[in-house]
Amino acid sequence: MRNRTDEELLARDADPANAAFAAFYERYEGVVIAYFLRRVRVPEVAADLASETFAQALASRARFRRGRGSAVAWLFGIAHHVWASSARRGEVDSRARRKLGITPLELDDTTIALIEELASDAAVAQALERLPAEQREAVRARVLEDGSYDEIAQELQCSPAVVRKRVSRGLAGLRAHLEEPA
Repeated sequence: MRNRTDEELLARDADPANAAFAAFYERYEGVVIAYFLRRVRVPEVAADLASETFAQALASRARFRRGRGSAVAWLFGIAHHVWASSARRGEVDSRARRKLGITPLELDDTTIALIEELASDAAVAQALERLPAEQREAVRARVLEDGSYDEIAQELQCSPAVVRKRVSRGLAGLRAHLEEPA
C-alpha cells in the first residue's frame, strides 16, 4: 500500500476491508494531530478532533473527486470544518465516530507524550517547508545535517557569509512560524 497514491487509497471500491483507508490514515495521522494540537494545545482534544476528522473522511470518501484537488487538501478541509464546528459548539463533534462505531481514544501519559512530540516534529517540518528554498536548504544543511558554513558554501556555490545570512534568516523565519497564534 505504500506505493499507492493518496487518491488510490481513498477509492471506495479499491478495498472493501478498508485496509487502503487505514494506510491513508497512517500516512496522515501525525500531521492531522499536529494541526489540531497547535490549535487546541490539549493532546486529548487534539486526538478526539483527529479521530472525528478521519471518521468523517471515511464516511464521505465517496464524495472525494480525483482531479478536483489533492487528497491532503480534501482531508485538511474536513479537519478545518471539524475544528471550526467544535469551536462553535464548545465541544468535539463525535457524530461520524458514533455512526461508524468508532470508540473514543483512551490516552495514557505515554501516548500523550508521543502526541506532543509528534506534533512538535510535524510543526517544525511544516514551518521548515514554508521557508524560501535557499533558507530551507541552508537550515537543513547547518542545523539538521550539522555541516560547517564552509562545507555548505562550497555545496551551494556561495560564500560562507551568504550561508550564515541564510541560516540566520531561516531560523528567524522558523521561530516566527512556530510562534504564530494557531
